[in-house]
Amino acid sequence: MIKHLVTEEQWREAFPVMNELRTNMTLELFIETVKTMTNEGYQLIAIYDNNEIAGVTGIICRTNFYYGKHVFVYDLVTKSSVRSKGYGARLLDYVYQIGKEQECKVVALDSAFNNSKAHKFYHQMGFEQFCYSFRKLL
Repeated sequence: MIKHLVTEEQWREAFPVMNELRTNMTLELFIETVKTMTNEGYQLIAIYDNNEIAGVTGIICRTNFYYGKHVFVYDLVTKSSVRSKGYGARLLDYVYQIGKEQECKVVALDSAFNNSKAHKFYHQMGFEQFCYSFRKLL
């Protein structure tokens, strides 16, 4: 089952899985950030296995000059104990469905340089690596 998480209680339930990806995040900061991001259009979505969250993804639909209307995947993580069972692929398939319903032309995401397992997965899912992302901390 795939479900949009919209309440603070649901976000709290998702935190241990998200924390496997966002290891520097406290529960309090996570809740505060999800509240802010939700007001900006962020959607937190979970996939369940036996009534427990097996994976989560966080997305937003946006428009810009280089992608046009697109879905951006901020987060995609599967609980370590159930990895390689297809949950990540099922979440991405769901994201593709949302993108098509919203008339998006692209699904985009960033991935850290050192996350080679994720890179392999994204390539298998049909993503192409075409640019570098840059940032400057202020």
